[in-house]
Amino acid sequence: MKIETTPQIIAIETDYYIFNKAAGVSFHSENGAGFVVQAEALVGESLFAVHRLDKVTSGLIILARNKAAAAEFTELFASRRINKFYVALTDQKPKKKQGWVKGDMSKSRRGGFKLLKSHHNPAITRFYSVSLRANLRAFLLKPYSGKTHQLRVAMKSIAAPILGDLQYSGSAHDRTYLHAYALSFLWRGTLKHYRVTDTQGKQFSELFQHDSFQHWSAPWQLDW
Repeated sequence: MKIETTPQIIAIETDYYIFNKAAGVSFHSENGAGFVVQAEALVGESLFAVHRLDKVTSGLIILARNKAAAAEFTELFASRRINKFYVALTDQKPKKKQGWVKGDMSKSRRGGFKLLKSHHNPAITRFYSVSLRANLRAFLLKPYSGKTHQLRVAMKSIAAPILGDLQYSGSAHDRTYLHAYALSFLWRGTLKHYRVTDTQGKQFSELFQHDSFQHWSAPWQLDW
């Protein structure tokens, strides 16, 4: 069965769009049209990238509709005033079930990264988790920094590599189970909330239908 990879429009605003990116789609064009090019073709206008997701990660992405909005979003991201919430799954037993992961990151083998014990310019992540069933645990993650592969490295560091994330020792599966689930930010005086549970992967379907997931239905209201 062919997996749909066309960007999905979640919200149309005066200054920006919110899209849902499919897993496996490169953000920028590589061997074919990347996510941004696909999104521009879908809406018929030039758009401005203000953040990105890894190829393996699905979920919410903001694309600005004009240069002024792009500059504002760039400042919001730089000053950590856009709250991002991700969900991830693992089939491993974590060292801890909630808390923080903090540490500097450095390049590792095969294009990956590793977490260090130093804290000069640390990647910072806070998380909660819940057991869905034997050998399947869900994590709600909130990054406080924007390092490349930050959440994937954080999960591996607590002995809970993301399901399907072979680069970071995750068990083989139909996809890497990391999804940019929700965004929350103040835009020109109005508080904005967005979330999306429409994504690939039968294990994510199990998470979103699980009773425990209701506690994460408005992640911006949790105690972070």
